[in-house]
Amino acid sequence: MKLSLGPILYFWPKTKVEDFYQQAISSEADIIYLGETVCGKRRLLKPADWIAIGRELAANGKQVVLSTMALLEAPSELKVINTLIDNGEFAVEANDFSAVHLAHQNKVPFVAGPALNLYNAQSLELLVKLGMTRWCMPVELSRDWLTKALRQAETLNIRDQFEVEVFSYGHLPLAYSARCFTARAKDLPKDNCQTCCSEYPQGIPVSSQENQTLFNLNGIQTQSGYCYDLRDDLSSMEGLVDVIRISPQSMESLSVLEDFRTGNRLISSNNSCNGYWRSIAGMSLDT
Repeated sequence: MKLSLGPILYFWPKTKVEDFYQQAISSEADIIYLGETVCGKRRLLKPADWIAIGRELAANGKQVVLSTMALLEAPSELKVINTLIDNGEFAVEANDFSAVHLAHQNKVPFVAGPALNLYNAQSLELLVKLGMTRWCMPVELSRDWLTKALRQAETLNIRDQFEVEVFSYGHLPLAYSARCFTARAKDLPKDNCQTCCSEYPQGIPVSSQENQTLFNLNGIQTQSGYCYDLRDDLSSMEGLVDVIRISPQSMESLSVLEDFRTGNRLISSNNSCNGYWRSIAGMSLDT
């Protein structure tokens, strides 16, 4: 199985982003996703910057994919998607169906990102016809669901036309909203948020009344409170999964790639979960 490094979901300083990808050159990642997928106000890196980083990574043997926004709120954001799709060098990850349409229109192969609601082989068949080459399944789906969907894909004779990718490490992106939860937490209006999410490079943990870390707030994105970790589930992915995705949480996330490559097991943690993959409560850790 190949290893991928998903797009950075948090708002990091430009120098930190550039340093992270410099280190990623020598990492275990086979595939690296680049781009802003959460909020169009995070503009420290322009499309030209992402493409320049992509060229350096590609020159060092990495497969590069440019990721698009998951929730579009302004015409300027659609313009950015057009620029990424029209890059002429790299495939794109579509996290919104407008990106699927534009990629198909421009005959650019695309990865169907986890933000797309694709739950059965009939949906996958449609996207294969539009140019999908890889499917990163929605994060809340289980191994059993994936097995069923791939059996359906075999019946439709499309299973060999796309790769399967599974989000395997990181805070799960569960939902997107037009409202910015980070700005609200700072008592700021969204239109004048001052990109305050830059103060929270790993999001804002939110606890329940029972003091359980329930969610992680990242701008307009609601993430799981616990870190999803499938290091102990590699054997159950064999024959089903082609690409394992690690979502960057910090600079140290590059070492997680090594654990997945070498098969190092997860050291049980109260802040980890693997429930969705195992068809049990999402916040559970089944070892």
